[in-house]
Parts: sequence; C-alpha cells; structure tokens
Amino acid sequence: MPFPRTSGILLHPTSFPGPYGIGDLGNRARQFIDFLAQSGQQIWQILPLGPTGFGNSPYMCFSAMAGNPLLISLDDLVEQGFLNASDLCGCPDFDPDFVEFDR
Repeated sequence: MPFPRTSGILLHPTSFPGPYGIGDLGNRARQFIDFLAQSGQQIWQILPLGPTGFGNSPYMCFSAMAGNPLLISLDDLVEQGFLNASDLCGCPDFDPDFVEFDR
C-alpha cells in the first residue's frame, strides 16, 4: 500500500521557551501545533517523553512507560485551579530562552 508524502518537524517540548527552566506541554506547545497546521505540516515528532536520566537526554529515560513531570505546564495548572498563582512565587528566575534541566 503506497503512503502519500508528508512532512513535519522534530522538536522536543523541552525546547520551547518558558519561565521554569525547560519548555512544557502548555501554551507554547499549543502555539507550535497551530504553526504546524498553518504551514501545512502533518507530523510533529517529539522524541521520548519519559523522565530523563544521566545527561538529561530524552533517550536516557528511567522508564519507557512514565511521563516526565517536568513537562506539565504549571501555568495551565494555575489556570485550571489546581495551583494558586502564589504557589509559583518561590520559583527560581530562569532565562526563558535557555534550557536549564539541572536547576
């Protein structure tokens, strides 16, 4: 069975800019999906999403079944009422354009 040609982009969610050290699956991810749709892309390849091990590589996951809790959008949790905005007041001041896994 022939498959039609498609195109897409490889981008791990941790690469999105964000205020908490790494990107997450929140607003920036939704904006990226909109960009993919508007530009006619059909595939978003994301790499493994498990909790990372040595070197913070998505290929060095501790589990093939678990999700990485660092990818949960804290802003979405505030918006949905699971956290209060005051819960985020003690967060370090991260550079939103630089990934800092270790911090």
